[in-house]
Amino acid sequence: MTYYTASVAAVPTANKQAYIDHCAEAWTLFKPHGALRMIETWGADVPKGMNTDFHDAVQAKEDETVVFAWIEWPDKAAAEAGWEKIMSDPAMASMSEMPFDGSRMIYGGFEPVYERGKLTDAGYYQGFVLAVPEKNRQAYAEMADEGWQMFEQFGATGMVENWGDFVPEGKVTDFFRATKAEKGEMPLFSWITWPDRATCDAATKKMQEQMSDFDMSKMPFDASRMMYAGFEPLFDSAEIARAA
Repeated sequence: MTYYTASVAAVPTANKQAYIDHCAEAWTLFKPHGALRMIETWGADVPKGMNTDFHDAVQAKEDETVVFAWIEWPDKAAAEAGWEKIMSDPAMASMSEMPFDGSRMIYGGFEPVYERGKLTDAGYYQGFVLAVPEKNRQAYAEMADEGWQMFEQFGATGMVENWGDFVPEGKVTDFFRATKAEKGEMPLFSWITWPDRATCDAATKKMQEQMSDFDMSKMPFDASRMMYAGFEPLFDSAEIARAA
């Protein structure tokens, strides 16, 4: 089963090109050790939330932009083996300095619990991070299927919901703290692909109108602690492959 190493970070906006260069350099390490694809997206519409949001998740400063990213692996075993090799690769020591504060990056390993459509090659991404009671895993997958039918109707091209599998605690922040996860809950890292931002924005407006009377308490998780945002494509390792 496909496995993802996912992360959210805060990058100084002025370091955007330096971050792209850093991603390209990092990909030269990940690819030889089994990674299939690496995608990085740059915050374009990152709203403030009442309980949680992407800014607070990584303690982003006013001059920083939130980055939502993931690395795709064939399966969990390949991801674990790949990371072990990467950490012992001599090339790791010669990597250039990260152009952002890595101590505030949150990361973890996730496995798909629901996926439909085309999950990459989008003109725009909606990213979501939330916490779901572990006992509600199947109920959440069923809810996701209902949601996908609506998203697809309004122009979405793909959707994937990824359930936390290896989510470590961080010294400064992590996925559990970011989502204010309670005992028995697991963080999820998910995204919806759209052809462009205009399609996404129009769809969001229509869905908000349709769901204006929806009882949020019926959802199998606390929606008030879900964070969401819009992201533009920043780096895609497949683009490098196509250009080669």
